[in-house]
Amino acid sequence: MQQNNKTKFVYKTRTEMVADNLRNKILSGQIVAGEALRQDAIAREYNVSRIPVREALLQLKAQGLVNFEAHKGATATELLPGKIHDLFELRALVECHVLEKAIPKMTEQDFTTSRQILHAFEDAVKSGTRIEDWSDLNYAFHAALYRPADMPMALDIIQKLNFKSDRYIRMQLLFTTGIDKADREHCDILELCLKRDIKGASALLRKHILEAGQAIHDLLIEQQVKQN
Repeated sequence: MQQNNKTKFVYKTRTEMVADNLRNKILSGQIVAGEALRQDAIAREYNVSRIPVREALLQLKAQGLVNFEAHKGATATELLPGKIHDLFELRALVECHVLEKAIPKMTEQDFTTSRQILHAFEDAVKSGTRIEDWSDLNYAFHAALYRPADMPMALDIIQKLNFKSDRYIRMQLLFTTGIDKADREHCDILELCLKRDIKGASALLRKHILEAGQAIHDLLIEQQVKQN
């Protein structure tokens, strides 16, 4: 029996299309912090009305990527060191709890999926050019470990927190030694999960998240000093 290899197409609304494109530009630095996001100009660029643009900007606001300011409209959010510790400590709190619930339920398929994502992450890093994939695969690895917990509300919170921290994570991976460190720690976390070492995996995950946050905080402070 011949296998059906038809390509699957994912339909996106105009709002989703605009939101995805603007998100990628903000996260990659094409749209810089504080830059105004003019609804008329965006509507012309994507050949849509202002309604999906407005809805897309509201989605990005909920993800912490856009601010709405009086007399200025929408702008890309600033990267502020003061927000780092709160954001990454909250991530550590929620993600460690979910990982602890997930480990006893992990199957061989979960481990296989996690390994495949790790290999994809390593390939993306080695390419040196697929920068946009680094952060996506970093989150995909973590999400694969958390999914067996079967805690949809917690996973939704984790996804939102990762959206908010994505710009910071991309910056860390680009401008620090975070790539090699993240790769090593991902492998170690997965190994502890394989051993069903709940306490060890949770402790390493907490260290992994908080040290990433500290590295980003230090990098932002360093950049501020240079600018002044």
